[in-house]
Amino acid sequence: MVRRISTYLYLRPKLVLWLLLGPPLFYMVVVYLGSLLSLLVNSFFYLDGFTGKIVQQFTLQTYAQLFTPTNLDIFKRTTIMAALVTIADALLAFPLSYYMAKFASPRMKSFLYLAVLVPLWSSYLVRVYAWRLILAKEGILTWFLGKVGLLGALNALLNIPGIGGTSLGLSPIGMFIAFSYVWLPYMILPIQTALERVPKTLEEASSDLGAKPMQTFWSVILPLAFPGVIAGSIFTFSLTLGDFVVPLSLGNSNVYIGTAVYSYQGTSGNIPLAAAFTMGPIFIMIVYLLIAQKLGAFDAL
Repeated sequence: MVRRISTYLYLRPKLVLWLLLGPPLFYMVVVYLGSLLSLLVNSFFYLDGFTGKIVQQFTLQTYAQLFTPTNLDIFKRTTIMAALVTIADALLAFPLSYYMAKFASPRMKSFLYLAVLVPLWSSYLVRVYAWRLILAKEGILTWFLGKVGLLGALNALLNIPGIGGTSLGLSPIGMFIAFSYVWLPYMILPIQTALERVPKTLEEASSDLGAKPMQTFWSVILPLAFPGVIAGSIFTFSLTLGDFVVPLSLGNSNVYIGTAVYSYQGTSGNIPLAAAFTMGPIFIMIVYLLIAQKLGAFDAL
């Protein structure tokens, strides 16, 4: 019976392909895309202010609420944070990725791969709460800065409007540090993969033509590895854009897209407005992915 089934499938490769792709395609279409479609449909309903019930009637008034000054500030604040985290992760990841791709021995490369991936094996919540303890007013970072005489500089930084707070653990600065840490591996690996694909012969040719090492880096290596940077930025930007755990754990009273969706969906029960808010990051990421595709980012994934 097993031999007959094997022969039957061997003679029908298209059937085998559908059997292999069927379950994941079913999940993508029914569960993932179905959830997004449900959000899209709900975003065109509205909440009755008198009864507190959801009126299932097609309208654009829920989307009109997104363009109020308060909600536009939420989108602006979240997008700026996502962009800053992406830039910081790119600056932190590139030197390590370059060393892994060009200079590290096989044993050292394996060790660095392990060092980059080990944090991903732990719980995301555990890592965020660990940073909450580190950045707290009585945390180890504040204690260390006090020992080296930089506590005054920290207090001056925390007093800056818009980015400061009562402590690092309750400020946009703390959120920025936590975001940069938790998403850094997603930037390192695509850049390292892109740098591995840069042929060494091009570097040697650049040197033979009289280019200095820094000229070779800016004119040869960086342009060829830039799609890897864009590929990593897809992860860091999108994950920061929709996250609500870090703002809830480390943020102050400033609202971000993730916390707004959490609040409207959980506290006030305004499902249509929460769904409309989720369409904002989706639209931003669609535009971002189209730009990334033009820059060849998907070739480095």
